[in-house]
Amino acid sequence: MGASLGAKVAVIGAGYVGLTTAACLSSLGHRVVCADVVQEKVDALRRGEATIREPGICELVVDGLASGRLDFVLGASAAAADADIVILCVPTPMGATGEADLRTLESVVTELRELLPPGCVVVNKSTVPVGTAARVADLIDRADVAVVSNPEFLREGFAVHDFLNPDRIVVGSSDRDPVPARRVAGLYEKLDTAVLVTDSASAEMIKYASNCYLATRLSFVNTVAELCEYLDASIDDVTAGMGYDGRIGNAFLRPGPGWGGSCLPKDTFALLRTAESAGSDFALLRAAIETNLKQQDLVVGKVRKAVGGDLAGVRIGLLGLTFKAGTDDLRDSPALAVARRLAAEGAELSAYDPSVHAPVAGVTDDVRVTGTAYHAANGAAAIVVLTEWPEFRALDWARIADRLDGRSVIDTRNLLDPPTVARTGLAYQGIGRPDSAGAPLSRAAAMAGQAG
Repeated sequence: MGASLGAKVAVIGAGYVGLTTAACLSSLGHRVVCADVVQEKVDALRRGEATIREPGICELVVDGLASGRLDFVLGASAAAADADIVILCVPTPMGATGEADLRTLESVVTELRELLPPGCVVVNKSTVPVGTAARVADLIDRADVAVVSNPEFLREGFAVHDFLNPDRIVVGSSDRDPVPARRVAGLYEKLDTAVLVTDSASAEMIKYASNCYLATRLSFVNTVAELCEYLDASIDDVTAGMGYDGRIGNAFLRPGPGWGGSCLPKDTFALLRTAESAGSDFALLRAAIETNLKQQDLVVGKVRKAVGGDLAGVRIGLLGLTFKAGTDDLRDSPALAVARRLAAEGAELSAYDPSVHAPVAGVTDDVRVTGTAYHAANGAAAIVVLTEWPEFRALDWARIADRLDGRSVIDTRNLLDPPTVARTGLAYQGIGRPDSAGAPLSRAAAMAGQAG
């Protein structure tokens, strides 16, 4: 059936990408069955309970269920048997040596190989190395089933908005066959955006190149912020001035404690491994990764200096644990990376995050999760802002000051208003901002005393 009449779509995987894809395609008029392997998740979704924190997703799930266009089932086979288009949204985590782990993807493809209806199109939306679409086609090994690459470009916290208001739709067909590519592009025909149809390898590369460019840009601005501290310049003014240049723009020019999340770390490592396998030295990308790791050490150096040079037995309050505001995702969070480094030097950590309400085994073991920002500040020698939740800007900083034993605030997101904090008697220090506590912190000072 043509997409314009409402395609029968199976979405395999109900994580961030899968659930967003299923709910949004349903809202565009398609009949969607979304499969997952966790019974509790499927049951919750069938009750209309969103299993991810994402603005707008719950409403779309409820509307889709009520309209009859959206359903959730256990297992890929139950979803795909009657589908026109099967969209793979399964995890492709980073392997032990940095490469993408495709075992789940390959397992699902093998499971579905004999069940796919003739004429079905299999769509790879998971982020995968260049050449994976061809690998999937080889695994399916059926002339009557086409394989198309259709990478996602969704930001956590804005996933529904980004899906329904995309910058572009990229569709890659392994043999540039226009029919399967047109069918997949037709899923999005109600959206007003550019559509690029290319070969599958180029489509896969577009996804990796985009994410790796953003990671490199973030590493660049963090290094510029460090240089601003050496020279007593303001990173806020520097990036504002850069942003007026139309060739640069102002997106992804905010310094922080490093980049993280479910995409950038694994995608940068995966592309680096792909380059190495192809015999290419991607030195710029390697430097971006190394700079990101150093950024976390520099943040720890700021905290260490603020409390007198030794973190052993010192209580530190942390504001934010997720990798960014607007999500409950802790995967590869730079906040947690900093927390682990602080804990390794003996710091006692209390943390508050609006979306983390209880300890997460194996993830937040290094910190005591508290119910409010004020509890996190109790008795702390310093407080460190690690995630850019807007509510932290609106805190009663005089109340925070009363609860702290020390006087230091390290704002790794440049979220706070320095004069507001300073009026409470606290010593404010941002990233690349003039240091109200004294001279700018050099790399040597930041790294001195680091645990060996």
